[in-house]
Amino acid sequence: MIRILLADDHAILRQGLKQILADELTDVVFGEAGDAAQAVEQLRKAPWDVLILDITMPGRNGFEVLITVRRDYPSVRVLVLSSTPEDQLGMRALKAGAAGYLNKQAAPLQLVGAVQQVLAGERFVSKALAQRMAEDLGRPTNERALHEALSERELQVCKLMAQGQSIKVIAHELSLSAKTISTFRSRVFEKLALHNDIELAHYAREHSLLEL
Repeated sequence: MIRILLADDHAILRQGLKQILADELTDVVFGEAGDAAQAVEQLRKAPWDVLILDITMPGRNGFEVLITVRRDYPSVRVLVLSSTPEDQLGMRALKAGAAGYLNKQAAPLQLVGAVQQVLAGERFVSKALAQRMAEDLGRPTNERALHEALSERELQVCKLMAQGQSIKVIAHELSLSAKTISTFRSRVFEKLALHNDIELAHYAREHSLLEL
């Protein structure tokens, strides 16, 4: 039996994904979640083989779910499904622990193969993302954007800081202590070679970090 959890805020899309998979796979049990909190709750309640995760659902950041899965449910294979092009989020999703990244526009044609691939313990990478990965491997480290060195948590803090949020608000948003957020803040400034919030806001706009 294959257990697949579908996490997307659009019920019609979840039904479409279920239909595509049910038509091609046998002995499948599905679960559904409409947001990140529901996805985490479903992960607590029952074992799953694959989590098909929309990275941009309302509420908690989808990358937060990836972090939770990697930490608490390492046997669950996560296939990120997003309308955002692979070159913008694909690499970051894989670095965060996803087993694959699939653009929603390609889902009808590639979904079944992607699920089978991650179930086999492999990573699913589209041709567009494979090309991006090849380009990055050939690019000297000193030519890469500084924010590519940020961890997922550091990037989260960076984006919230760039939006003008205080340490206290960020701590509440991420359910962490103010001291921990201050530590992340220092790391962000160090890795980006910045000195204050004004420089950070400028960097975020220049590199379109708020769109990630």
